[in-house]
Amino acid sequence: MGQEKNRFETKVIHEGYNTNEFAGSLAPPIFQTSTFTFETAEQGEKRFAGEEAGYVYSRLGNPTVTMFEQRMAQLEGGEMALGFASGMAAVSAVLMSLTKSDDHILCSQGVYGCTYGLLELFKEKYNINFDFSAMSSEEELRAAITEKTTCIYVETPINPTMQIIDLKMVAKVANEYSIPVVVDNTFCSPYLQRPLELGCDIVVHSATKYLCGHGDVIAGVAVGTKEMMEEVSFTTRKDVGGVLAPFNAWLLLRGLKTLPVRMDRHCDNAVQIATYLQKHPYVEKVVYPGFGMQDNEQMKKGGGMISFTIKGDKKKAQEFMNKLELIKIAVSLGDAETLIQHPATMTHAVVPEQRREEMGITNNMLRLSVGLEAWEDIQMDLEQALDQMQL
Repeated sequence: MGQEKNRFETKVIHEGYNTNEFAGSLAPPIFQTSTFTFETAEQGEKRFAGEEAGYVYSRLGNPTVTMFEQRMAQLEGGEMALGFASGMAAVSAVLMSLTKSDDHILCSQGVYGCTYGLLELFKEKYNINFDFSAMSSEEELRAAITEKTTCIYVETPINPTMQIIDLKMVAKVANEYSIPVVVDNTFCSPYLQRPLELGCDIVVHSATKYLCGHGDVIAGVAVGTKEMMEEVSFTTRKDVGGVLAPFNAWLLLRGLKTLPVRMDRHCDNAVQIATYLQKHPYVEKVVYPGFGMQDNEQMKKGGGMISFTIKGDKKKAQEFMNKLELIKIAVSLGDAETLIQHPATMTHAVVPEQRREEMGITNNMLRLSVGLEAWEDIQMDLEQALDQMQL
């Protein structure tokens, strides 16, 4: 049992929780409390001073949240994890901790729309500049780094274009300049990709997505070294306050137990759907990380996300979406249900049109989060909608 507990599939179920500590309860308890009492005034003083371990106030720490954080740290191969109220709360806290006025953030060629909005806010309010790079080679990456670059921020696969960034290469170059690398690992989950093991410094997730898996939680998490995470915890998380609620942490612990099983099904279904779309005459282009896995050593499988373009313009893309019956129009991902969205007018609407085009986000692009239904039923729904478009 001790040896098996080191395996990922066992960690997602057992890590961070000991039933013997909680009256033998198989399910972790929810510590639904805002504050914690002290036995003495002196104990309270010591805890506030950091001289004694223990809980003080749930914005600073909570036992249920701690269980989730300990599990995530193990799954990502990090020393410490921090739970947040949303994925953007995690991204915001990490980037705030790594930057100050007049600093520079170098980003992968595409980022989630709200991340782009955050970067614009940083630039406007705090004079923290940012640039994008395709990061296709060491030379290109070195050319994009400036003397004021204090952080490299990467999405891979990139949302929604599905482009892959070589994390080992980025980490190697960043290490030459002592610049920390932050990776949004939402699309993969630690089951498919572990950036810290590839040399990166911090991993962030919208835990709302695959980590939860059931579409009923808004949450985020960041994982890294103890030193880095304590810096984030004692500053931006504590003072900005985007903390994870105990009940949401409990739901995440429940969701994580089935992560490997769910991810395998997402991936298997996505291969079938991407292959089908690739052959359809009304589909112009399909981008799926599972194609060409021989060149993608950093991912275990191709994931459950597909980007594809159909013949026509924005109106045609929207018309196609409206003809779908089983597949739901929604902007999230990683749920049991298959979801589709139009990035140019939804998740990336905040990005200026010219910048969207530079990122490769066209008006006829659609992003599909392949769910856990029978792949045949997902394909049939796509087929009936595509066939109507050709009439």
